[in-house]
This record gives sequence, C-alpha cells and structure tokens, in this order.
Amino acid sequence: MTDTTTPASPSGATSAAPEVLSGIRVLDCSIAMAGPFAAQRLGDLGADVIKVEPTRGEWQRHAAAGGATGNRINVSFLSLNRNKRSIGVDLKADEGREILYELVKTADVFLQNYRPGVAARLGVDYETLRAINPSIVYVSISGYGEDGPYRNRPGQDLLLQAMSGAMLSSGSAGHPPTPAGQYLVDAVTASTAFEGVLAALFHRERTGQGQLVSVNMLDAITTLQMQELSVFTVGGVGQHRSEQPHAHVYIRAPYGTFSTTDGYLALAMPDLHTLGEVLEEEWFLGMDTEVDSWTHRDEIYAKTAERLATRSTAEWLEALGAAGIWAGPVYGYQDLVDDEQIKHNGTFIEYEHPTEGLVKTPGFPYKLSETPARIDRGAPLTGEHTREILTELGLPADRVDALLDAGVVAAEPEATGQAAAESGAAGQVAEPTAVAEPA
Repeated sequence: MTDTTTPASPSGATSAAPEVLSGIRVLDCSIAMAGPFAAQRLGDLGADVIKVEPTRGEWQRHAAAGGATGNRINVSFLSLNRNKRSIGVDLKADEGREILYELVKTADVFLQNYRPGVAARLGVDYETLRAINPSIVYVSISGYGEDGPYRNRPGQDLLLQAMSGAMLSSGSAGHPPTPAGQYLVDAVTASTAFEGVLAALFHRERTGQGQLVSVNMLDAITTLQMQELSVFTVGGVGQHRSEQPHAHVYIRAPYGTFSTTDGYLALAMPDLHTLGEVLEEEWFLGMDTEVDSWTHRDEIYAKTAERLATRSTAEWLEALGAAGIWAGPVYGYQDLVDDEQIKHNGTFIEYEHPTEGLVKTPGFPYKLSETPARIDRGAPLTGEHTREILTELGLPADRVDALLDAGVVAAEPEATGQAAAESGAAGQVAEPTAVAEPA
C-alpha cells in the first residue's frame, strides 16, 4: 500500500483515529461528477454517505470515461463514490418516496443535482424535506442557477468552460480556444458544494438551524477566476491573445510551454536579462522586464522557443534552475504517478476492492493531524446496502422482501471477489434510467 496518513480499509475495518464528520449522515441523490465528488469528500472525512440511486443504478454507472469499464463498476463511478453505501430506490413510486422521507428524518445533509424543477416533481425539494427535518442542510447543485434565463440549459463541463471566458485567456490569436484537460467545472463545483456543506453544518452547530445551500456551475467557474476577472472589471484590461501561443494573457512573456530536443518544459515569467544570459540571447540583455515583456510578447516567445529547442529538457532545467528561473517539466500521467515528490507525499492510495481488485487512485488533498481522512469502503454496487439500510430504519425482513419483489427497491448481494469472477459480465451494464439527469 502506498504510504497514506491512515490505512485505507474498504472492508469496513477502521482505525482508532477519530473522523471529523463521524456521526453526520449524508443522503447523496446526485449523479455524474460534481455532486458525487462533493459527497465523496464528506465520506472521506467520516460522514455516513448513503447513495440513493435508481433501482437500475446511477447515470455514471453506465458512462465510462475513456472506455474504462471495470468488472462490475466502471472506473468513473469507482473514482467518485468511495466511502458510500448504496440503496436502490424508485423515487417515482409512492413507497419509494416514503422510504426516502424516513431516511431524511435520520439525515444531516441532503444533496442533489437534478435539473431545476425535477426535485419538486419527485417530492424531494427543500421545502418538502425541511418540513420533515427542519435541521436538514439541503444542497442543490444546478448548471446555471435554480431560475433565470438559462435554468434549463444542460450543465455540462465543456459548455460551462466555454461560457466562463477562461478559454480566451490562453493560446494564440487566430486559433480555436482550447479547453482544460480536466473536468474543471465539475471539480470546482464539487469543491464549492463541499465548502458550502461544511459552512452550513458549522452554522447548524451554533444555532440548530438547517438551511438551503444553492450552488451552480456557472458561478463556481466564474468566481474561481477572481484575479483574472478583477483585472478585467476593475483594471479594464481586456483579453488580448497574441500570435504566439501564450499560457495566460495577463502574465508577462515568456510564459508557457516550449519544445526541447527530447520533450517539453514549462517556463514562468523570468527576468529577461537573466533569461538572456542563460539562453545566450543578447536581445534580452538590455530589456526592461516589466515593460518589454508585454510590448514584445510574440518576439520574446519566438526567440525563447528557438533557443530552448536546441538542448534537452534536463539540461535546460538544470541551467534555468541554477539561475533562479522558474521552470519545470511537462508530465504525462505516468510521469506524475512515478514522481518522487508524489510518492513522498502519499498522493495516491491503494486498496483492494471486492469486485474491482487493486485500486490505485488519488487520495486526499489535505492532511489533518488529529482527524485524518481515510477510505473505509470502496464504491458500492447498486443497492448493495439496501437491506442493511432498510433494516436500520426498522423495516422487518418480510417487508423488505415485498418492496424488492415490487421493484420499489433494488438490492445486490454482498460484493465478493468470487462474485466478480463468476459474473463474466465485465463492461456490461443496464441502460440508465431517466429518474435523474445531469444538472
């Protein structure tokens, strides 16, 4: 196992270390990435996260990024749903909603990212659930806002990246804008929702009051650009892309990635005189960095690119580093996983999943000295904990059987490696239901 703050034990065995959200129950009715990722963060800190999903499974179970289908759980779902239990329930059925209402009575947080209006149609909107549990922290994630002219637009990551303005802050004039290579808007929305939950729980700790936490993807990606947009709205500086590719319109040249004889390196806003000495570029020696790096951006980029193309990445990084210039390698994912600092930090964690085998995945972006995050269980099968959760609610076994027979709930047998081996159904999944749609 990669070194981690605490042991990762999906079997359910836990260490003696306390967990900061122990005793907090979260009902996760969200789908895709933003909501599930936020709920997973809460689970990493010890919350009892119950994934409430349709009887045929949440949407992400049937949409494998990169075609990474897994055995019985695809990698996308696996990566966003650790530290959760699953109950499969049909919220369109009266009995299914009643089960959810009983769970709401026991819950601290309810999280959903339905399209605006869907929660009300299902009878799981804030006003309805607050009447059942006044202290509930209700998190609603949408694409553009609960109301307004764009409320019905699809809240998809690429579309929000494009609308955010961020794509026009890098690249070169005359070439199409390039989106980020991550699910950036989903990720920052998840972090925003996570922050909102913690703030609302802290308020409830002080006052006993629950509240509605509204998060939308458009505001999340907009406010992420606090510095850039303030340069525009306060400083009055527009986004002017130059002919040469530049990593950011609001940072002086050279700033970007450059080819070497054996790969690439990244170079960040060096003093031009110092850079001229390292590159042996006389034109840079007499320049005023704070003035000329803006007015001669294209020329500086071109001359820097010409010089850096003559030696290897390692040679340049040694020379630039010795001169105090900020430069670094351009990694692929394998380079990142193998990096010595990443290994030292314990950034990736490994654990055994009952159906998917050895899982190596990013761990936690923070380290808490007294209440460390940990993995107590891997991502569940659809309805894997339905019987367990319904029993906790006090339903007798024959009642659970009746609900299963009626299709109101769904349950998987306890996941085992043997079950995965016998399934012979790698990558084969049922079609998604239409109970919930991405925000």
